[in-house]
Amino acid sequence: VQLQASGGGLVQAGGSLRLSCAASGLAVSTYRTGWFRQAPGKEREFVAAISWNGGSTELIDSVKGRFTISRDVVKYTVYLQMNSLKPEDTAVYYCAAGVLLSTKVRDSQYWGQGTLVTVSS
Repeated sequence: VQLQASGGGLVQAGGSLRLSCAASGLAVSTYRTGWFRQAPGKEREFVAAISWNGGSTELIDSVKGRFTISRDVVKYTVYLQMNSLKPEDTAVYYCAAGVLLSTKVRDSQYWGQGTLVTVSS
């Protein structure tokens, strides 16, 4: 199983970025895929998740209305569209997948490499 994350970068506050997570080797119809982030000196936290089958989504309150998670079932890719970015969104963002993926780090079975998002004020 491989999760290939991309799309991070440096952006000014109020700007936008789109993260991508390309999945391979998964029986995608049985998995949820999502994003976690880890800021310097802080624990990794859940950001958003989506079910491949049906597309139901979940996002943390602090990003609702600003971030959108979506999936392309043909490309086996999950996207995190991040708008109205704030300095507190600065973190390494990790793509994760699991049959029982939840807001808890321990419920993720697979992890992609991180991609750094830096939001300047």
